[in-house]
Amino acid sequence: MAVMLGIDTGGTYTDAVLIKNDNEIIASSKSLTTKSNLAIGVANAVSAVLEQSCVSAKDIVMTSLSTTLATNALVEGKGGKVCLIYVGFSSKDIERQGLAEALRGDPVIIISGGHDHSGNELSRLDLSTLKAELLKIDNVTGFAIAGQFATRNPSHEKAVRDIIRETTGVPVSCSYELSAKLGGPKRAMTAVLNARLIGMIDHLIGATEAYLCDIGITSQMMVVRGDGALISADQAREKPIETILSGPAASIVGASWLTNEKNALVSDIGGTTTDVAVLAEGKPKIDPEGAMVGGLRTMVEAVAMRTFGLGGDSQVHLKRDGLIGELILGPRRVMPVSLLAADHKKIVHDALDSALNSNKINEFAGQFLVPISDNASELSNKDVIVFNRIKDGPIPMSEAISSRVDLGSISRLLERGIIMHSALTPSDASHVLGNLDAWDASAAQKALLIFGRMRTGSGEILSKDYQELALRIINQLTEQTSEVILETAFGEENIDGRARDLARHVLVKNGLNHHRNIVSLDVAINLPIIGLGASAKTYYGEVGKKLSTKTILPKHGGVANAIGAVVGQITMRESGKIVSGGEGIWRVFTDKGPVDCKDQKVAYEILKQGLTNKVQLAATNAGAENIHIQFEDEEQTAIIEGREVFIEGSILAIATGRPRIVQT
Repeated sequence: MAVMLGIDTGGTYTDAVLIKNDNEIIASSKSLTTKSNLAIGVANAVSAVLEQSCVSAKDIVMTSLSTTLATNALVEGKGGKVCLIYVGFSSKDIERQGLAEALRGDPVIIISGGHDHSGNELSRLDLSTLKAELLKIDNVTGFAIAGQFATRNPSHEKAVRDIIRETTGVPVSCSYELSAKLGGPKRAMTAVLNARLIGMIDHLIGATEAYLCDIGITSQMMVVRGDGALISADQAREKPIETILSGPAASIVGASWLTNEKNALVSDIGGTTTDVAVLAEGKPKIDPEGAMVGGLRTMVEAVAMRTFGLGGDSQVHLKRDGLIGELILGPRRVMPVSLLAADHKKIVHDALDSALNSNKINEFAGQFLVPISDNASELSNKDVIVFNRIKDGPIPMSEAISSRVDLGSISRLLERGIIMHSALTPSDASHVLGNLDAWDASAAQKALLIFGRMRTGSGEILSKDYQELALRIINQLTEQTSEVILETAFGEENIDGRARDLARHVLVKNGLNHHRNIVSLDVAINLPIIGLGASAKTYYGEVGKKLSTKTILPKHGGVANAIGAVVGQITMRESGKIVSGGEGIWRVFTDKGPVDCKDQKVAYEILKQGLTNKVQLAATNAGAENIHIQFEDEEQTAIIEGREVFIEGSILAIATGRPRIVQT
């Protein structure tokens, strides 16, 4: 029996799934993600599916991992200290394309060198300055190298890479290996982010592989890339930047596999976010401008995903400027009160009961602060005082606040991940309504009663009925989910106006309600919606009704990420260009530098053969078998003095195949 193991590490849950013979799901599980050590959450999820299925470790022929680690690290500004070697650029170029923001004050060595757009050397590479400056660099976890027009001639980047490896032994990221596109500062930024992630991804993959080996799973391990394709664990270690948006990409691949739908909107709700993307012809739609993560636009090919701060663990807020008391969810994720009570029953219930028995209304009642880390270094004296009140917690939020000035300290502690906030969420409402039963529903009920005591703009109490309030929260989740799906749909349309504004426009809202008067208005989504995530089944049916489209809720949609991690294909892409080198000359750009040909056909053959060799090797190294290679060609010409003149040609080579399986 051949069994494949898929694993997904998300912000709230780590999922695992076992698939037999490439077509049958035989076990799935969810375990809380352990952020202090992600391998623990992986171990819990994997051990659960093995126990459910009674599958032996020797029957696992392949393991694949999707992860939000790289994405979250870039969003949160985490990762190792790096050094950028900038070849042929000036210090002014550091301020372009988000490079300074990506560096975050890390060291930069600028040396002369670089090439022009035709691949010709502009100035001699200054290796003596490089060697002298390297002696001043310490405590870096990676080096990034970016040379001017390195995609047209990578020789200077290669020479710098060899010197760094010889003298430091520290991992090196070359920009030409991460993207074939022009745009030096953006390539440099991509290389910096890649270097910053290497240690982190290496640790996750190493810890996961070690655990799997300990329990007897010795099959090859794959990792999901940001475009939904699979790469080997070794390739992910070298190019961790390619794993950004790995989790969302895996969910789209999983959605397609589960439903057999070729064209749809895929909406995946997690604890922290809702991710919405387009499934086109059975594949995730790719962002042509490169993945945007943490406000930085990279050169990494990844799924075109819109991410919204809306999830099952989004904090419930009361909008006080309205007379009737409008509810708003997110964008910040908090720990559900019902989850906190499951682990700290007495502390939570004592605090909730005290708040319910009090005649005073405290704006922080029903909320808690939970210590996550004891790393209080570099905190101000004021922040340390506030942290000391919390460090032995969890404690009611009101006990941590002696004055409103303390709110600033709490905000900083939350931003640094030293503490976590626990408050009312849609997950709590779902427990009260009976849609979920994983945690402490009675604690959720009490939190709703406390929240319902808040006053609206008219001075009235929000709600005395905790079930009615729970239903309002879920209805608001439906409303905001519909808005983000509409926003994604408008973003894909060629319509003037901002997608966000259009999704919330009064005419659109009336159209959703099928307004009929002098004017007749109808608005609907013209594709089916595939709802993913553990909580999708509880309310996505109403989302589909609101948007007048079919909603598909696959049986195993709660673990679609883990499914997508294991059913995807290995896909490798390599691209190259030919430009005019003058009258009767075709210049081919290769890894060894430019090659001039006097015959256009020969030039294309050289480029095509070079790309074929590269993409075949990359797919083989990734563990692919039955490799199929296809090509996409493009040529630009211009009419000059009545004659068609060649300007530029390009070839994209794409190699695809399924991971190589060793049958037991």
